[in-house]
Amino acid sequence: MAHAACDHDHHNHGVAGDGLAAELAAAEARCATADQRLTAPRRRVLELLLQAGQPVKAYDLIASYAIDGPPAKPPTVYRALDFLEKQGFAHRIESLNAYVACRKEADGHAAAFLICDCCGATREIEPRASAEIIAAGASAGYALTAVTIEAHGLCGDCRG
Repeated sequence: MAHAACDHDHHNHGVAGDGLAAELAAAEARCATADQRLTAPRRRVLELLLQAGQPVKAYDLIASYAIDGPPAKPPTVYRALDFLEKQGFAHRIESLNAYVACRKEADGHAAAFLICDCCGATREIEPRASAEIIAAGASAGYALTAVTIEAHGLCGDCRG
């Protein structure tokens, strides 16, 4: 989805410095508790997502992957993204074909995203309707494992 050029400033909600170190340490601890490994490639992709603070396309992650040297090979980044999604550290936003770090600690929580069609700003919120969707799925014979809702519109800055 193309974004129009905005003529106002937007705040980057990415994580840096001590906050980034704390987020990565918490991810390491969650992996250890779940008997999983946050390998160097997985850690680097999570670091890039946290620093971005907004949805990032996989090929942008590939290009940004290396601090010094060539970019990562696509399978390295896609495998890391798959792991991060399965472990609850990242979400894929289908309508943007991009990924965003999940900073919620609850395992298997439902995710809802508010997406600005002007600037691309994205905010994760807790959807109240997820319980209803899960119940409707159960009554239809489905055992839902994930609920993701995407809502498009204009953020407060772009609306103003």
